[in-house]
Amino acid sequence: MSQKPERRSDYREVIYQTQRWNLLEEFRRKAMQTMVALEPLHLETVVHGSIARGDVSNRSDIDVFIRDPQSSFTVETALEKGNIPISGRLVVQATPAYAMKAYIEIDEKTSVSFPLMKMRKVEREFYKFGGEITRENLRRNLRVSGVDKRLVLIEPTEKGHKESTVIGREEYVAKLLGISVETVLDRVHALLKRDETGRTGVFIKREVSASETFEMVLKQLADLNPAVRRRLRSRV
Repeated sequence: MSQKPERRSDYREVIYQTQRWNLLEEFRRKAMQTMVALEPLHLETVVHGSIARGDVSNRSDIDVFIRDPQSSFTVETALEKGNIPISGRLVVQATPAYAMKAYIEIDEKTSVSFPLMKMRKVEREFYKFGGEITRENLRRNLRVSGVDKRLVLIEPTEKGHKESTVIGREEYVAKLLGISVETVLDRVHALLKRDETGRTGVFIKREVSASETFEMVLKQLADLNPAVRRRLRSRV
């Protein structure tokens, strides 16, 4: 079930039990293994969302994100050399205005993703909006503030986190997270719209076969779809 946006204005303190701390440690250790495998080929990575903030649950995913467009051969070679298995590959484009991304699935909870075209500022800041953290900061056991799918700001504390609404506090949240107010407003609009209309599918989601590369599929989609072609040619 999707999480609904919350509009309450009060702060709430959440204290983590041992089980949640252990789950966070397990997920972060798994993310670190993948990030370490990508480092020798100079692939700069972050993890984002609940693993960066700390408010993990059994439903949390581990998405290791490579910030800039890359050769898929380089990424897959790094994973292979690091003994990280690949169980599936997808290209995904959320909307015609958003950059298409490559997703390499490691297992049902873990993936590596990277953009196949340049991202706009609001797309790049999406990761900071949800909370993003580097491998070095994972190693130092740091946690960062970010916003969850309920539009609740999660701010880590020594014993867990405190949470409060984003709605009506967009400027404060933007300043705290180091991103533009436009990005915060964009995410608020998108999540409120999804809550009103229901979860909608992505613009494009296509499996990549063993005989294909991500670049081959991107070219095929661009040849067939004018919207993909326009976004690919966009200077952002």
